[in-house]
Amino acid sequence: MSKSISCQVLVVGAGPGGYVAAIRAGQLGLNTVIVEAERAGGTCLVRGCIPSKAMIHAATRFEQINSHVDEAKLGIHVPQPAQLNMGQLVDWKDAIVSRLSGGVEALLKKNKVTRISGWAQFSDAKNCTVDTPEGAVSIMAEHVILATGSRATELPSLPFSENVISSTEALELRELPNHLVVVGAGYIGLELGIAYRKLGSKVTFIEGTDGIVPLFDQELTAPVAKWLNQHDVEVTYSARAQSVTDHGSGEGATLTYTDKNGIEQTIHADKVLVTTGRKPNTHDFGLENMCLDMDGAFVKVDKQCRTAMKNVWAIGDVVGEPMLAHKASAQGEMVAEIISGLKREFSPAVVPAVCFTEPELVGVGLTPALAKAQGIETKVGKFPFAAIGKALTMEAGQDGGFVRVTARKDNHMIIGIHAVGAHVAELSNQFATAIEMGARLEDLANIIHVHPTLGEATMEAAMATLGHAIHI
Repeated sequence: MSKSISCQVLVVGAGPGGYVAAIRAGQLGLNTVIVEAERAGGTCLVRGCIPSKAMIHAATRFEQINSHVDEAKLGIHVPQPAQLNMGQLVDWKDAIVSRLSGGVEALLKKNKVTRISGWAQFSDAKNCTVDTPEGAVSIMAEHVILATGSRATELPSLPFSENVISSTEALELRELPNHLVVVGAGYIGLELGIAYRKLGSKVTFIEGTDGIVPLFDQELTAPVAKWLNQHDVEVTYSARAQSVTDHGSGEGATLTYTDKNGIEQTIHADKVLVTTGRKPNTHDFGLENMCLDMDGAFVKVDKQCRTAMKNVWAIGDVVGEPMLAHKASAQGEMVAEIISGLKREFSPAVVPAVCFTEPELVGVGLTPALAKAQGIETKVGKFPFAAIGKALTMEAGQDGGFVRVTARKDNHMIIGIHAVGAHVAELSNQFATAIEMGARLEDLANIIHVHPTLGEATMEAAMATLGHAIHI
């Protein structure tokens, strides 16, 4: 049975951008509808950030337990190796996802947001039809917020199949592959590849550039490269994947690639994980009928996330880099407030980036190299976690980790803070706050930091930039 409804705000996509936009619109008293074909939470909650961090945590715990088998490390001896049950690990991960997705659904309901399950098809900028199990629903909206997200890039030469998988399938494997080949050593590939190595798989990376995680400079990625080397993870740099042959169930796949010398090579694995980027979801919902301008593959927006069509907005991955959940959420909240009449624009000083490798990587603001390229004279200082007491008590100070601060030379305003080390993701919000609020080196250096904490490294790095770190 078909029906028609109208609303003030229609949100398409219930990922971290869409559901935040809908909840905030509901809080502001706007009649809001959200359309989502799958579970609430989007890629981040269902297929990305949350499930991958759950797997990374389980893998780290498994590795840590087994580190006590051969010796009484920390005075703790485990008499025999731990046993891994991949099926139970996946079930535990799925339970977390279900709990959080259910929480999002409850928040939408609490804020009087109408939830429609299905795939929206737009006939023009403000009208769409959604096929639901109960029948077609036609929706007419005053404002439309596109929050359709992105998906893993499938290369024509490496089509996904049973044994050639994307990150989505890598998070669902119920049997541990003996050998995992990862195409692409960016943040997605490294996070999952390192997790599988900790779980016991042999892992090989085929990377097209001459380094790992191009978002971070070599000084920062050096401790990660060291970990890979120490754990017998082979990384083939400057290699180009050419084709893949899937041999069928239980038989694995063979990847063909050219090495840095242009010589063709082959490698066989149980699974080939392709992590060569993501692309925006701009197809199959009638975008071509909405009269929007495009910016390459992305929907073009201004600083308020307005598109070329009046009262049509776009947020998150569909509008371009950085493709990060927290950026999408910030944009979603902002758009809802603009629609309600508040004055806002999306102009953050920084958008923090974190990579949950071993050890973790954090990037907030400009690196020294980027600052130099912009003609900014800088002062740079860093402080090692090896000199932080709390890090040593957590066995986190021997991985080569550090905090690095970049500031303007003329007025000492901090323009970048970067870090590598265990648990440094938890410091990223302090880094972003300092830069957003225009902190100077003297501010960070003179703020009393709690002892003993990892965060002391931020204070000491600021002191080092000023030339008077205390503990080195």
